[in-house]
Amino acid sequence: MRKNISNSKTEKRSAGFDSSTNAAARCFTPRFSPLGAWSSVSPHAVRDELRNAYARWGLPGKMRVDNGVPWGSWGEFPTDLSLWIIGLGVAMHWNNARRPQENVVVERSQGTSARWCEPWTCDSPEELQRRLERMDRLYRDVYPYRERLSRTKYFATLAHSGRRYDPVRESVQWEWSRVAAHLATYVVTRKVDSTGQVSLYSRGHYVGVIHGKKEVYVMYDPNRNEWVISDSAGNQLRSLPATWLNPQAVMDLEVTHRRK
Repeated sequence: MRKNISNSKTEKRSAGFDSSTNAAARCFTPRFSPLGAWSSVSPHAVRDELRNAYARWGLPGKMRVDNGVPWGSWGEFPTDLSLWIIGLGVAMHWNNARRPQENVVVERSQGTSARWCEPWTCDSPEELQRRLERMDRLYRDVYPYRERLSRTKYFATLAHSGRRYDPVRESVQWEWSRVAAHLATYVVTRKVDSTGQVSLYSRGHYVGVIHGKKEVYVMYDPNRNEWVISDSAGNQLRSLPATWLNPQAVMDLEVTHRRK
């Protein structure tokens, strides 16, 4: 599920709170305003950066992500961006909601970046990017890690996954069958509304007014490209064509209906 971003104010305490000195920490005011929430970043922008990373490092075997935008969804089915990644042959692993410790290496890395780069003292996003790149080189390529070797040399095999990715040849590498097979593993619940519809990827699908207020189960049939709706007893109520669920819609990141 997606993370809720709260606008409520929280009490701020100095860095010395609960310490013997209880000294107030120096306060810095950000010199530029970064995007306030991941929901402000489009899936297309995230994909552009992923393409750059895949071209540089190779395709990973699996991506571990959280449940926030653009990875998590209230609808339980994978998001458009996740489907695109799956089509490239990359498995997805969603952490449990509100469990950052499940991705502790990344979380610690972000903390280190914040301490070393001091984003609040940067005049622009470009300056912050330059600092991040410089500190990243120092941390990975210069500082000794083990046996007097830097992290880059100690983990030399991580320089490339061995699974080449070329954005120009993406249409050749990407396979719809992977997406369809993954969707077929889901069984999600829906409650039929008073008009007899259930929502799938923010699109209404008619099940029948006589089933209003009932809880139903939805599965995807990859062979017929249909949604199969059943009741709690396992009786099939209806099968609905998923005509809008197709390779082009996934490649365009337009599986989810977005009201304009």
